[in-house]
Amino acid sequence: MPGISRKVATALAASASLALLTSACTGQSDSSANDDASKETTINFWHAWSAPGEVQGVKTLVAGFEKTHPNIHVNIVANMTDDKINQALRSGGDKAPDVISSFTTNNVGKFCSSGALVDLNPFFKKAGIDATTTFPKAMNEYTQFDGNRCTVPLLGDAYGLYYNKTAFKKAGITTPPKTWSEFESDAKKLTVAKGDSYSQLGFMPNYHGWESTTEHYFGQFSPTYFDESGKSSIAKDPAFEAGFTLQKKLVDELGGYQKLEKYRSKLGDEWGPKHPFHTGQVAMQLDGEWRLGMAEEAKPGFEIGVAPLPVPDDQADQYGKGYITGTIAGIAATSKKQNAAWELVKYMTTDTDAVVGFANAIHNVPSTLAALKSPKLKYDPRFKTFLDIASNPNSTTTPASINGGTYLVTIQQFGYDYESGKAKDLKAGLQKTAAQIDTDIAQAK
Repeated sequence: MPGISRKVATALAASASLALLTSACTGQSDSSANDDASKETTINFWHAWSAPGEVQGVKTLVAGFEKTHPNIHVNIVANMTDDKINQALRSGGDKAPDVISSFTTNNVGKFCSSGALVDLNPFFKKAGIDATTTFPKAMNEYTQFDGNRCTVPLLGDAYGLYYNKTAFKKAGITTPPKTWSEFESDAKKLTVAKGDSYSQLGFMPNYHGWESTTEHYFGQFSPTYFDESGKSSIAKDPAFEAGFTLQKKLVDELGGYQKLEKYRSKLGDEWGPKHPFHTGQVAMQLDGEWRLGMAEEAKPGFEIGVAPLPVPDDQADQYGKGYITGTIAGIAATSKKQNAAWELVKYMTTDTDAVVGFANAIHNVPSTLAALKSPKLKYDPRFKTFLDIASNPNSTTTPASINGGTYLVTIQQFGYDYESGKAKDLKAGLQKTAAQIDTDIAQAK
């Protein structure tokens, strides 16, 4: 499993990164990529991984690069947050990163629009690499903004459904749900009351329920967040109304917001061994590929099943898709060694064996179509669910925006208000939310 620190960073990205995004990364290149990558040189690579196994995985990845490029030496700096990276991208200098990696795909729009990272399209073209046939569709989408490919995927995360096979058998459920109506039915069958609470909850639908955020839910509805003019589509695309409606219905059917929140407040946290899915207090869980390793390490008293998340009934033919995000890599605009930096980025993100080796090392989803099919991948058979989700052309992500993940936080906030009953008029709420998103984006330009 990935180290907890990596996942905490990802989970907090939609909120914690907003503060740093308000100050633009304004590192601008005063030099073109004119260094000679065949000459002896040293480049700096900053990344955010900090858990020992992950840090070693990065070292092994870079060692493979240095073996194939003996003239390029890489100075690795671990545990670098986006805040630290942004400061270094603005200031530049010999100690600043030439290559960076970040867990926060929400920052791609800011990285690209500010000029902090260079557009990699010319590098891909020169190398004869077609990004559209190299990377899965969703990963290819979240690494660019307005035609500027300033980042590339460096492993990914896919979201699916974990379920308690013992609880399923006891409830008479033979297969994981594929459609929302089946999901709703199973969640109710799996819920066991205990006084004014639960001894087992079929599913925690509330948006505070660990990974059950609006963006993760809505990935199954294939929404369009912005129209062609860049305006919010949240009040126009019926996918959002459907998503909010079905989630609220499930909240009400499983006991209501207050009862669910009271139960949730007494459950274990997301990153510890007492996570309620591990303990059997919640029978189904929306989560990423890393949860399998964490759950198995907790030694649960039941067999864990893994499947794609259910889809809306009218999209039953797209069952198997999911929400995709991941780590990104890019080249600093202030770097004087961009050609050498590109050699490292190219190796880490497009060399099949390198991608497979790194995926095996830190148990994330490979980020190229070739690596996803590689026979060298080592994984628990259940992990294949996430490989298939990543490969699925119907899988979705959230698009980059000039002000990062601000629009996602705005949507999530409306979700809190709607599920709790504070906001009662869905259509009016969606219109107000769309207007706020448009205002925030206009102010960021």
